[in-house]
This record gives sequence, C-alpha cells and structure tokens, in this order.
Amino acid sequence: MQEDRKLAVLRAIVEDYVATDEPVGSKALVERHGLGVSPATVRNDMAALEDEGYIAQPHTSAGRVPTDKGYRLFVDRLTTVKPMSAAERRAVSTFLDGAVDLDDVVARSVRLLSQLTRQVAVVQYPTLSRSTVRHVELIALSPGRLMVVLILSSGRVEQLVVELGAEVLTDERLAELRGTLGRAAIGKIISEAVTGLRALQPTDPPTTAVVDALVEAMVDHRSDERIVVGGAANLARYGDHFDSAVRPLLEALEEHVVLLKLLGEATGDGSVMVRIGAEGPYEELSSTSVVATGYGPGDEAVATLGIVGPTRMDYPGSMAAVRAVARYVSRVLDDA
Repeated sequence: MQEDRKLAVLRAIVEDYVATDEPVGSKALVERHGLGVSPATVRNDMAALEDEGYIAQPHTSAGRVPTDKGYRLFVDRLTTVKPMSAAERRAVSTFLDGAVDLDDVVARSVRLLSQLTRQVAVVQYPTLSRSTVRHVELIALSPGRLMVVLILSSGRVEQLVVELGAEVLTDERLAELRGTLGRAAIGKIISEAVTGLRALQPTDPPTTAVVDALVEAMVDHRSDERIVVGGAANLARYGDHFDSAVRPLLEALEEHVVLLKLLGEATGDGSVMVRIGAEGPYEELSSTSVVATGYGPGDEAVATLGIVGPTRMDYPGSMAAVRAVARYVSRVLDDA
C-alpha cells in the first residue's frame, strides 16, 4: 500500500511540475489530487522518493521536482498513453491525407507533430536502403523511348526516360521485359533487387539500358540522411529554466547526423522509444528528452520520426502524438 501511494505521489509531482513549471509541495498535492492522506504523510513519502533519487529539492524551495530517474519511472510504470479524441484523429487523418507526394507527407508530418506536442519535431525521410521495390512499370513513349517507373515501399517514385536508339520493342517484348524485371526486383529490399537485376546479365541493348537505369536509381542513396525539422520556436516557451540547454539543442538542430543518432533506430512494431536526459548519446543534451518511433508500410520501418524537448515535457501526450502521426504516415505510404 505504501509503495502504491509513493508511486501516486510521484505521478502527481510529475504531472503538476510539467503543468506549472513550479516545484511541487505536499499541501498542493493533497489539495489537487485527493490522495486521501494528510500533508504530513505525503511529506514522508516525498522524503522517501527523494532518498531514492526520484525527486529533488531545487535550492531553497519547499517543493520538489522530478529527476531523470523519476521521469523514467513515470514513463515506464505510471504513464498511460493519452488516447487521441475522435476530433484529433480526424484532424490528423485529414491533414495527412491531403499530401500530394512524399515531400509533402514529410513536411506536413513535421508541422503536425510540432503543433500537437509544442516541441521540436524531427522527421527522417524514408531510408532508401530499407525500402523494398513495390512495382516496376515500362511505358512506351515512342518507338525508341521508354519511361521506366520505379515505385518503392517508402513512397518514393522514380520516373526514368530510357533511350533505345533504333531499337523498337513490340508490345509482346515489352510485356516480357516487364515480367523479367519484376521477378528480379519486386518485393525485395534495394540491395537484393540490385543484385537480382545485375544477375540478369542482359545481352540485348534495350534490356541492358533499362537494367542500368534501374540500378543507378536504386543505388542513389541521397535520401538516406535527409531529415526535416520544425517547431524550434517552441523552445522559447520554456524560459529561464531551459536556457542552459537551448543553445546546445539549437546547435544540434543544425547537425542532421546528431539528430539521427538522437532519434535512434527505427522499429516497425509500433513501440515508442523515450530517452530521458542523460540516457541520450550526447552529454551536452542531457537536459533534453526524445520521443521517437519508426514508420513505414505494414510492419516495415523505413525511417524514424519524433520530438525533442526539455525533460519537463508531457510524456503521455507526446507519446500518443508521435505514435498517431507515425501510424497515419505509415498508412499513407501503404496506400501510395
């Protein structure tokens, strides 16, 4: 019973401190949360939590604030992810369904995440190397020209014009080539598709030209480390308490490699990763937390998205928003 009450006290301290940015005292906890015990009992619980490193007393304040260890326990044992309301789900769906292409999906996701969480949003472009080939189409533009359309599971679409010179492909030959390319590449990750296409070792010029164009498009990894960041202005609302962390975080926002490491490895199982304070890979960002998850079609994670902000954040709300946006983006890519 005492352990349950201590956890309830910790939950209340975290929730109040996130909401008010003020150290939380025992009297306020009793009044706001109906804990059913006296302020003296709550003070004893707070003393125990402080001894165990879950809360701390800042300077001469009578109240307490959560430590990184306290936030971690809150996230692991006390957090229930806030379900989004029907109106919020409709708004998210409508906003993302309006995207016209992959660039628009990423841009809208960043804007939506930063608005929902009031934190800095970071969205990685789908990583080409993790993508699979969804479709290869050949379209005759003229007797000597073909358009090759490559569609990846990441939502990326490549349209390549291949010059065949004096060669003329009949409809039957075009269908045969389309089938050959499909068997070699469709359903395979990029590296396997490239290997399959190269294994064809075509001897006729039209097939050689098409295979070379597809391989060149597949090995182009320009999108692998592209990310988009939005909502940096949200940091201003944290005021003096976050000043010491604002500069290194703003500098980190300029370094995409740093941000990708902060986001961590993408997972396609729907889980949301939370890194709190010093748990992250960079000591200079020990006042920040990261909430991130992978996204992609089906159970395939082709990239990561998430938010970065001070450790004093609304973890349940941020986790719900990150998970919801990732699910909707995954659905958009799945339907592409």
